[in-house]
Amino acid sequence: MQPRRLEPKFLEKVWGSTRLAPWFPDSDRKIGEVWFHTDEIPLLVKFLFTTEKLSVQVHPKDDYAREHHDSFGKTEMWHILAAEPGASIAAGFREPITPERLKASAISGEIENLLEWFPARPGDTFFIPAGTVHAIGGGLALCEIQQHSDVTYRLYDYGRPRELHLNHGAKVSDLSAHAARCQASGERLACCDYFTTSRMKIEGERSIDAEHPTIVIVLDGVAQLDGEPTRAGDVWHIPARVSTTIRGNVTALLTHAGAH
Repeated sequence: MQPRRLEPKFLEKVWGSTRLAPWFPDSDRKIGEVWFHTDEIPLLVKFLFTTEKLSVQVHPKDDYAREHHDSFGKTEMWHILAAEPGASIAAGFREPITPERLKASAISGEIENLLEWFPARPGDTFFIPAGTVHAIGGGLALCEIQQHSDVTYRLYDYGRPRELHLNHGAKVSDLSAHAARCQASGERLACCDYFTTSRMKIEGERSIDAEHPTIVIVLDGVAQLDGEPTRAGDVWHIPARVSTTIRGNVTALLTHAGAH
């Protein structure tokens, strides 16, 4: 089997952007998410583009998701690609709160101020385990790697007329602080039971020997992957036990399922 370029799926969002370059052509629609998926790997890769704050939300862990949705939980990570001055993300709370206060603050809007907000700059990485209450601010472009599930409980949506899920959300939320910012260990950015992700800067030539089915996400630059041209915004599936050569000047994320 050979490496395969994955096809993008563009999703319009109220908080999205028409400016998608340099990863994708700019759009006349407000694109918020660009999805990439392969059936061989239980992960979903997204590029997110935000001009407004996303809802304050939480994703359930595996056991709760299976019981209520016949689905998996959703642990995820974000790697920041571009950020306007003052852009930020939220994860966890500044101090512990109760489920009752969570629901009351979601109704009043106070929840936004109870969250811990982290400045977000290009190159930053944040890890968001299932159960962590979180939000993404406006003015960001980021790459998200997650379990292949989209079970989301929306807690607060800035007055937008969308459904909230306060009872489910209160049951699954971790109501304390969360150290979301990742500290890289060499090239490795994040490692958990569901995925392992590294960041590679390639200048010239580098071989990738994929022990496991692997996704390669090109973040910037141009190169050739096994002789095929590739550029920022391309996402590739590399089968297990396949050696792939990248020649050029690019930055890429490599991710595969599991903690190995």
